[in-house]
Amino acid sequence: MKNKIRLVLTFAIAILSLGYLNAQDNKKDQSLTLAEFESKLYKEGAKAQIIDARSLEEYQQNHLVGAISLNASDDAEFQKQVVRLKKDKPVFVYSIGNGRSNALKKKLQANGFSEVYELPGGFSNWVGSGKKVVSSTSNGLTLDEYKKLIKSDNLVLVDIGSKYCGACKRLAPIVDSVAGNHPKDLKVVKIEFFENKQLGVDLNINSLPTLILYKDDKIVWQKNGVSSKDQIEKEILSAQTKSASLK
Repeated sequence: MKNKIRLVLTFAIAILSLGYLNAQDNKKDQSLTLAEFESKLYKEGAKAQIIDARSLEEYQQNHLVGAISLNASDDAEFQKQVVRLKKDKPVFVYSIGNGRSNALKKKLQANGFSEVYELPGGFSNWVGSGKKVVSSTSNGLTLDEYKKLIKSDNLVLVDIGSKYCGACKRLAPIVDSVAGNHPKDLKVVKIEFFENKQLGVDLNINSLPTLILYKDDKIVWQKNGVSSKDQIEKEILSAQTKSASLK
């Protein structure tokens, strides 16, 4: 009886240990740096299985070299495409941030793919870091053109985002509302990130959306992600107060 209990306990410990090791492996995959992701990707070379989890329109505009387009939300298309991939080879997935790519990663793992790497920070991080992409668009505004665009005697709020980005869409009406409150003392400039890739590199933009508040051509506030109207108004008031105190 004691031997049986001992055997059951040994088996249970083994199972728990295996689960822990798998969790550690998954954690490692999820915490890759951009440099580590890029290194693994290029190590595979032409054999790399790279999947773009964004829409076909986004893919056609800009994508990683060698990537294929695969929308995880379309089950029929997913099953059609997934049979072409090799389960014993690493797969590299990405989307704008990590929303759609994370969903695709989980779907691939559920279908037996044991080694799936997600681009940390998403495609916006890749583009903003100046990495190579296949593109059908120009580089857009130069840094000099941008500097002329934000030139103003008033505060300037720059909204850098994308029409494809969910968080950017949530931020857009908030920025519009703030602009409506400051018709005479605030200039708002909106930049489509993926149509101005070099500018994203020059401004060191690696996440969408990004808000930048300028006063006299100098950055007084910058924030990634969706900001509330109250937060933006607070930063505008702070910049105006500091400016008035210097006069």
